Amino acid sequence: MSSRFDKMKLPSRHVSVGPERAPHRSYYYAMGMTEEEIARPFVAVASAGNDSAPCNTTLNAQADICREGVVEGGGTPRRFNTITVTDGIAMGHQGMKSSLVSREIIADSIEVSVRGHCYDALVGFAGCDKSLPGMMMAMLRLNIPSIFVYGGSILPGTHRGEDVTVVDVFEAVGQHAAGNCPLKELTALEKVACPGHGACGGQFTANTMACVGEAMGLSLPNSNMAPAPYRSRDDIAVSAGRQVMVCLERNLRPRDICTRAAFENAARVVAATGGSTNAALHLPAMASEAGIDFDLFDVAEIFKSTPYIADLKPGGKYVAKDMHEAGGVYMGMKTLLDGGFLDPDPITCTGKTLGENIEEITWNPDQKVFYEVSNPITPTGGVVGLKGSLAPDGAIVKVAGMERLQFTGPARVFDREEDAFAAVEARDIAEGSVIIIRYEGPKGGPGMREMLSTTAALYGQGMGEKVALITDGRFSGATRGFCIGHVGPEAAECGPIALVEDGDTISIDAEAGTIDLEVDEAVLAERRKAWRPRTNDYQSGTLWRYAQNVGSARTGALTHPGAKAETHVYADI
Repeated sequence: MSSRFDKMKLPSRHVSVGPERAPHRSYYYAMGMTEEEIARPFVAVASAGNDSAPCNTTLNAQADICREGVVEGGGTPRRFNTITVTDGIAMGHQGMKSSLVSREIIADSIEVSVRGHCYDALVGFAGCDKSLPGMMMAMLRLNIPSIFVYGGSILPGTHRGEDVTVVDVFEAVGQHAAGNCPLKELTALEKVACPGHGACGGQFTANTMACVGEAMGLSLPNSNMAPAPYRSRDDIAVSAGRQVMVCLERNLRPRDICTRAAFENAARVVAATGGSTNAALHLPAMASEAGIDFDLFDVAEIFKSTPYIADLKPGGKYVAKDMHEAGGVYMGMKTLLDGGFLDPDPITCTGKTLGENIEEITWNPDQKVFYEVSNPITPTGGVVGLKGSLAPDGAIVKVAGMERLQFTGPARVFDREEDAFAAVEARDIAEGSVIIIRYEGPKGGPGMREMLSTTAALYGQGMGEKVALITDGRFSGATRGFCIGHVGPEAAECGPIALVEDGDTISIDAEAGTIDLEVDEAVLAERRKAWRPRTNDYQSGTLWRYAQNVGSARTGALTHPGAKAETHVYADI
């Protein structure tokens, strides 16, 4: 073994060192490992690869290529897989209840595999929405030297000479229901919108969290925006394997990297790029894994003072491929740092600070994706936090690309998404309405579903900014229009959203950050007395267990106490 590593100080000693570990070593010999390979540090290479969706189909190949870098760096790679639930396929039906739950299962499965086999470091490959935060949560929870690798985005499809994404297909469903899109046109679009491997191309949840990985320093600089089909992804995978061994040698761990300042930087990047509202759920969850208090209101406060500078879909023109060609997310971070919006001091997985990494970037005035902070698209972020009598524990709305930031109207109440979607499809929603979809929160769903099918149908009907939609569930990063999610407390806990009745006046002001139910408190008190908890059909299995343990959206919808309750950290066993 290389003198760079003292295996007697690493977790893998428990399964590979000493006469008492002869039975353990016999398993390694059975897999063709040599004595030298057994004596090296064991590096977990975790892949969320599968055949469920194009987001994940290249991940196993990338993970296998990563092994080369681990070996070059003096380690022994051990690959294993975890699950994914792909939102684009789970969307619009009961399968979406499994999406957010999968984040916890991904983090838990990586934790137990690493713990059970005593791995010393971790390189994680993820491609679809919840697998990105799930992978990074596991890294923070275990706190072994780790590098996160995004599998890359899909290339845009082309239809009638225009770039298209899967969101165009969702919105075409609404146009079809409105009689404005013939079935033949819808069928032609669905066949070309997703032309190959990779995650959704706009600044939706996957690309947002990929940017977070770089902003926080868990990913190599400018590594995540290269599209999945690009050959450069092979070099990125090898580099990640090589660099994780440098982190192991230096004992540079995720919690050294992901400080409070790093989380604040990540929130800045989300707002500046008009990223997914789901980041306001995942950042608090990741912070909890590091023992840091960083809830929805902390995220929203940062959003409030961050300029929106990236012209990315769904609110803008461009997709991840264009961001990559413009210089990657580091190009956007260059102007944010120059404008005083980022802290340069947090260390990154390169061993350099974020500021030192950014110093290597030259601003490209010819690229079109990023505006300079001195001339932003809008002076405040593309995502806004809200608080008020309807949402005392907060809510979130994506305003990137929106012209209307205030909305007041009568409530139209639904107790599940399917009923709301049916009303939208039947054109049974009046202009000026505030649609309420409740009992879709973390506990009440259970699982906190996304509502892209409903919001895209509204947009496809031309109703995107003629109505507002409020839910204790979530919205896809691809959602656009006046759509407010994460309302807390949720209806299942008798939050104010549970007390809304048809015709109640709801007022929203995304500039002031308010969301209010304009009903007298005495009336609400009477409604509260009459309220009774709802039951759902998930009274056993994973979704039942999730509902029993999950916390509020405000703190990340976590199912365990986080690092603050730790008595030991796995990395120190």
